[in-house]
Formats: sequence, structure tokens, C-alpha cells
Amino acid sequence: MSTPAPQPLYIDDLSTPQLAPELRHLMADMVAAAPHATYTEQAVLEAARAQTGLDDFGANSFRVHLRAALEAMDADSDQSDFGRLSNFNCIVRNVANRLRLEQLISQHPEIEQLSIRRPIIIAGLPRSGTTHMHNLLGADPNSRCLPYWESIEPVPPPEDLAMAANGEDPRITRCRETLAMQDAVLPYFRNMHEMTPEHAHEEIELAMMDCSSMLFETYGMVPTWRDYYLAQDQRPSYCYMARALKALQWLRGPANWVLKSPQHIEQLPTLAETFPDATFVLPHRDPVAIVVSLSTMLSYTFRLSRDPVRPKEVAAYWHDRLLRMLQAGIRDHDQLPTERRVDVAFDDFMADPMAVIANIYQVAGRDLSGTTLATLQCYQASHRRNRFGRIHYDIDALGLDIPQLRRDFRFYTERFGLREEY
Repeated sequence: MSTPAPQPLYIDDLSTPQLAPELRHLMADMVAAAPHATYTEQAVLEAARAQTGLDDFGANSFRVHLRAALEAMDADSDQSDFGRLSNFNCIVRNVANRLRLEQLISQHPEIEQLSIRRPIIIAGLPRSGTTHMHNLLGADPNSRCLPYWESIEPVPPPEDLAMAANGEDPRITRCRETLAMQDAVLPYFRNMHEMTPEHAHEEIELAMMDCSSMLFETYGMVPTWRDYYLAQDQRPSYCYMARALKALQWLRGPANWVLKSPQHIEQLPTLAETFPDATFVLPHRDPVAIVVSLSTMLSYTFRLSRDPVRPKEVAAYWHDRLLRMLQAGIRDHDQLPTERRVDVAFDDFMADPMAVIANIYQVAGRDLSGTTLATLQCYQASHRRNRFGRIHYDIDALGLDIPQLRRDFRFYTERFGLREEY
């Protein structure tokens, strides 16, 4: 007997978020208790130094990126006071992570001699099945992925090392507490994007240590950052990301990396230059469905950082942004080596995930049998799609013109023979 499809869940306050009074009071208290979030290079660097007690940032090139990001974010007038504080703290965290990475490598220069060999790298748009694919591949005990707790605090401070030796790593504990709070204030978020401390996360967080990543675009509405980012040669920042991966490999091993980030789809030549022996997995889904899903998810999370939220502006921005990403991806698609490139249709992956994984393993030259196969099958069985409930997407609230989106993305859907979901 087939399991009935879950009833859709409606977010009926996407445009006018109804936050609980106690949450509003908590957010106001946090803002009142913190220094004003000043989007300046000096403020960020001073806060990172104070947080770590360190002052060696390595090469100064990251400061140019940092200034561009801060200027773009300072110009985003719809940020709430809590949003400014939260975003400022995220930037400080990433710069503090850079300080700790530089210290680690200065103490252990042998890290620079390590290699990232034959990784599997997923490069596809958000909401195209990449997260589940990443976690399914990462369930292999012989593979190395970047768990969420490690992505946000990659290099532990000395006091954490001592505590981890006698129990759970404090970084995991802090991550679990943060996610518990997120689940409480954004109860529908896990229906769209499940997150736990152990879930595989994107190395895009490591690129943030060089302050050059499209992740800034999820912090708010920052078109000037988008334009700056797209005009830059990203090879130095990708090299810095690889440097961070080497450090994490040295800290915890092993070396069989499984990586994933949507930003890779518009950086394919840079990605291939940075990881020349990688297996590149390119998931493909109807972009119209992606625009609808991503715009809904971001609009929902923006209730904590923006006032007003303006879902129609969010949807218009990401319509354009995803279009640019796919145009770049199509332009550079055939530059990837055919023998190490795996194109995956979303519907094929949803219909038979293990068949798709088996093909990826074959291309990558990895073994999928015995305990490994059983472990991945167990993970798949316990992580069915929509198991927390399916979100209803309100096209009107997003102000999207579906026929226009269909025309704009036809070059892509026809190229890969994708089913139209709207």
C-alpha cells in the first residue's frame, strides 16, 4: 500500500510576518545589549581580534572583498536592527575563522603540502536535490564531508580542544543549541532545508574566510556585491578554500572529500583548475520550480532580518540571479572533462537515488558495495523527501510571472530535457 502524500503546509504570513511577542522582545533585548553593528572594515577586524586574541590575517587581499561586501550590506536599507547585528556577527565569525586558520598553518606549515585528491564535487542550483545528494554521499564512512558544525567553526580555539578530549566538541554543542533556537523561531525551515549539526554543509562557508562568496547574497539584498563578485577572478579565493580544506583534512582526516555548493555552477573553469582530478556532478531541475522554492525559503528566513520582507523583490532578484548562474554554467559546461562529468536530472534522482549514486561512484572510481552500500541505503530509507511535510508555494505572494520564467529558462530546460514543474 502506498503512503499518501503529505498535506501541504501554508506559510500565510510570508509578506507580513507574525512573530510571537516574546520573540520580538528577545530580539530587541539582544540588539540593546550589543554594540551598534557598524559595517566598516575597522569594526569587523577589531571584533575578530577581540574574539580570538590573534592579529595575523595573512594576505591582505581579502580586505578589498570585505570592504565591498560591507558597503553593499550597509546600503541595504530594509535590514532590521536585529538583521544588521546578526549579519555583522556572521561576518566577524568568518574573519575570526580566518585568524585561527592562519595561526594553525603558521604552526603547522606541513598542511600546505597536503593534496585534495579526486574529490566528488556537486555543482548545481539550490533546491535541485543537491543537499540530499550531498548528505547521501556523505553518509559513506569512507568519505569526508564538511558537517555543518565544522563549516561554521572550522578551526577550534585551544580551549575547545581540551574540552573535546573529555567529551563532545563544544563546537557541536554550540551548533546544536543554535539550530534548536532556529527550529523554534522558524518552524517551517526544516520542511524546506533540514539542518542538523552533522549534516553535510557547503564549503562556501570556507570561501567566506576570504570574504569572497555569493553567500553574502543570502544575507540580504545586495546587488552591488553581486556585481562586484561576478567581476572578480575567483581563483585566489578558491585556492584559499582549498587551503582551508587541507587544514581540516590535517585536523580530522580522511582525504576522500565530497563537496557541494551552488556557486560552483558559475565558476566551473575555476573549480576545475582548483580541483583538476575531481568528479563533477551537475544536478539539473526545472529552474522555474527552483525560483519559486528558493524565493519562498529566503523570504521566510528574512523575517528575522528584514523589515519589511518584500517577497516580490526577493523573487525578482533570484529570478535574475539564477538566470545568470545557468547562463554561465551552460557556457562552461563542456569545458569539464567528459569522463569525469555526471549530469543528473532531478526527476531521475528523486525516482531512484541509489542508481544515481552508483553511477557517480563508478565514474569517481569509488567502491559501492558491502557495508558502504548498506549504510547509504539505510540513510536513504530514513531521509525520504517531504517527511516533515510539504510546503505550499504561493506564486501570487512572490509576484512571479510563470510564463515569462518559462521563456527565460527555456534554453536550459531544452538543453537537458527537463520536465516542467509549473
